[in-house]
Amino acid sequence: MIRVEHLYKSYGSLQVLKDINLSVQEGEVVSIVGASGAGKTTLLQIMGTLDRPDKGVVSIRNTVVSDLSEKELSRFRNLNIGFVFQFHNLLPEFTAVENVCMPAMIAGQTLDEAKPEAMKILEFLNLTGRADHKSSQLSGGEQQRVAVARALINRPAVVLADEPSGNLDSAHAKELHELFFQLRDRYNQTFVIVTHNQELAGMSDRQIVIKDGCNYNA
Repeated sequence: MIRVEHLYKSYGSLQVLKDINLSVQEGEVVSIVGASGAGKTTLLQIMGTLDRPDKGVVSIRNTVVSDLSEKELSRFRNLNIGFVFQFHNLLPEFTAVENVCMPAMIAGQTLDEAKPEAMKILEFLNLTGRADHKSSQLSGGEQQRVAVARALINRPAVVLADEPSGNLDSAHAKELHELFFQLRDRYNQTFVIVTHNQELAGMSDRQIVIKDGCNYNA
């Protein structure tokens, strides 16, 4: 479902990624691990079309994303890729359900059209009673679950998560890790997760190690 072939990326004289080759199947939970500065986040950003490689191919659902124009790429990203970051990045002036609806509204739906699906996801995440609360009224774990709901609203091909539990205490981190697998089982959702958390990496179907700009299977 995701294919990365002969991927290279440098910033000036610093070569960050060199000849990365990997694939991710639909419904897999894959962790990308490695030391700080190894290139994990760079790889995730390229897979998420937020950055372009110097060389190589990234294909998602048989679409070679490097062949797309910027306008096409923005729409493809909105409809096919969900993002969860270490910091939830919720918009503070909007409620939880309004935050969840944002990607659907960017895709062309109205708030009223997007709300039923948003509420369905929030219900699955046990957040129905918090739907009308703003982010400042939510706990850290609740904020991150809202961010997960936002990533899921357009039923993306893949959710890319960059240190999603890095800002959570151990109890909320464990809750979030278990949630990823519940979502995989419920929706056959695919996840690619950059993490330093050994518990989360160990729970994953597969680990990909990035070392010295190259990838290895753990």
